[in-house]
Amino acid sequence: MFKALFARYRQGYRTISYPEGPARLPELFRGAPLLAPEKCPEECSSCAKACPHGAITTGTGDQGPGTEKTLSLDMGKCLFCAECSAACPNGAISFTSDHRLAVNRREDLIVRAGEVRRLAAPLDEKRRVLFARSLKLREVSAGGCNACEADTNVLSTIGFDLGRFGIQFVASPRHADGIFITGPVTENMRFALIKTWEAIPEPKIAIAAGACAINGGPFMDSPAIHNGCDSLIPIDLCIPGCPPHPLTILDGLLRLLGRLEE
Repeated sequence: MFKALFARYRQGYRTISYPEGPARLPELFRGAPLLAPEKCPEECSSCAKACPHGAITTGTGDQGPGTEKTLSLDMGKCLFCAECSAACPNGAISFTSDHRLAVNRREDLIVRAGEVRRLAAPLDEKRRVLFARSLKLREVSAGGCNACEADTNVLSTIGFDLGRFGIQFVASPRHADGIFITGPVTENMRFALIKTWEAIPEPKIAIAAGACAINGGPFMDSPAIHNGCDSLIPIDLCIPGCPPHPLTILDGLLRLLGRLEE
């Protein structure tokens, strides 16, 4: 026992300082995309062709200085694989280290050059006041591969200590304030997802985490899935990624509760 206590003493304080301190992310982390359509030749659509899930749209218009080329990227479909960036001969698409990706509305996940990205806004005042100090979530894995679930579970470890914000995952929907959904919502999980949502008492919130829960991910348009959960449940927060980084998830949750303003 003394060896364990001594080892713990040597480890020191291990919980990250975020959001008071800076977000420390791995060197290879891919965050918010940066689009530069002015670098696109008129005839080029290499990025759109390289994207395996149709997240990129190119066309013509008045977007970008000195060019008629338009370029947009749907983070709800994007798996952040960077195939588009590798395929672009002119560097029109790149990924920043900005982990702030969560939004309230599905349409706000579409990134366009020259437009300011909308970050998640707080809940309406009634729910924000009610949940600001204590938010209990019931997680439903609706056919996921467990990558999103793993990055969500990490938040409960000593490294992130989600509980210090009053946020906790619970076993029963009857004890929950909201639902946290991962996976593309397979037909076999559709009924279970809806019944879980119905079991949560009002007022409540719904969160879609990961590309699968938002739009079906790599399984999009399969007859076995429902292309995400927004057609079944009203969503308050969309957290993109495949999987989303734990800090991206934490950032979205804190913004929803009005704990972050920038």
